[in-house]
Amino acid sequence: MPSRRFAGFVSAFYNPLQVPDAPTSVSANASNGSANVSFTAPTNTGGGSITGYGAVAIGTNISSTNTSSPITISGLTSGTTYTIGVWAINSYGPSPFGISGEVIPTGDRGLFFGGYGTGGSVSNGIEYITISSTGNSIDFGDLLLYFSTSAGCSSATRGLIGGGRNGFSGTNAVNYITIATTGNALDFGDLTVTRDFISSASNSTRGIWGGGDTNAVKNIIDYVTISSAGNATDFGDLTQSRSSAAGCASTTRAVFGGGAGTGTTPTYATIDYVTIASAGNATSFGSLSQSRGWAGACSSSTRGLFGGGFNEPGPQFHWNIIDYITIATTGVTTDFGDLIFKQRNMCATSDQTRGVWAGGEQDTLARTNVIQYVTMSSTGNALDFGDLLSPRDNMAACSNGHGGL
Repeated sequence: MPSRRFAGFVSAFYNPLQVPDAPTSVSANASNGSANVSFTAPTNTGGGSITGYGAVAIGTNISSTNTSSPITISGLTSGTTYTIGVWAINSYGPSPFGISGEVIPTGDRGLFFGGYGTGGSVSNGIEYITISSTGNSIDFGDLLLYFSTSAGCSSATRGLIGGGRNGFSGTNAVNYITIATTGNALDFGDLTVTRDFISSASNSTRGIWGGGDTNAVKNIIDYVTISSAGNATDFGDLTQSRSSAAGCASTTRAVFGGGAGTGTTPTYATIDYVTIASAGNATSFGSLSQSRGWAGACSSSTRGLFGGGFNEPGPQFHWNIIDYITIATTGVTTDFGDLIFKQRNMCATSDQTRGVWAGGEQDTLARTNVIQYVTMSSTGNALDFGDLLSPRDNMAACSNGHGGL
């Protein structure tokens, strides 16, 4: 393999006889649109000390640099096969390539947890999809408990599910999984209060749960640091006590929309937000286009989507509407399009490109296994994605694509 000049390298002293030898033991591990490249520095550094290293996806202009191993290359296309070349550089120029084996980056994963199945049976199953590739979900493993009416959140590496019902009793338990590797969930800790029909949101560091209901509707918000197992900490309060809200987030804001109340106001159009890094009470954001609870929300780093839901009283109970907000800008929602069905109790997840809804209960009251998606940046109706392993509603969801905002 011929020598390759380091990106931006210009020197009057370039001498191919004085450059380092190629790095050895080059290996690349693919993840979500990227590759983490490890290597061993060459023993022969040529005519001078090594000042840096570079890595490139062979046949592309996608590269990255670092002062030592490893080097992460981002911007790769999921499902495409790459070979990675690594070089060292000193004052005389770059070395020849050390070459990795072939790697295939994966797409962002969406996870679906638990839920109610046929006959009201409660599931402890975990399933996953690759968000960029339509198709049916795949078995991931099992939760520690049989969860329903729970809520999920995530970082780029770890997914959490918290609260809800363990069978038909409320729980404050939080489980977690490592998203990139299939397997059973582990214990993370506990929420501050047992409650079901809970909502959640997260950025790359904090997971937040809001509202819920066990014996009485609650306005509680609590949070965890996703990378550190342990019990949740009190964050503040929502502007209204409600359950069955829908949560989404940007890198800085968590937003909770709609929900169910009690008495003369059984459902809300209210949207609240908090600044994720700063504990405190929620602030009014605006309102949904239609008062409803039991919707499913997802988001990119800029836009939040609320799909479906249920309201009462009213001539129409189940909704197929999708509306959206720009998370950085308070106000009322804007029409985005429609879900395939009028439905409620579905879960939702997303990456930067796609929003995905799964399962739920249609207006015929039948549970569904349908997964559907939209392109986050383009308004329009949802399209068929594939199917869950079985029809379920009241699941929880998360993804490493959103968690890695």
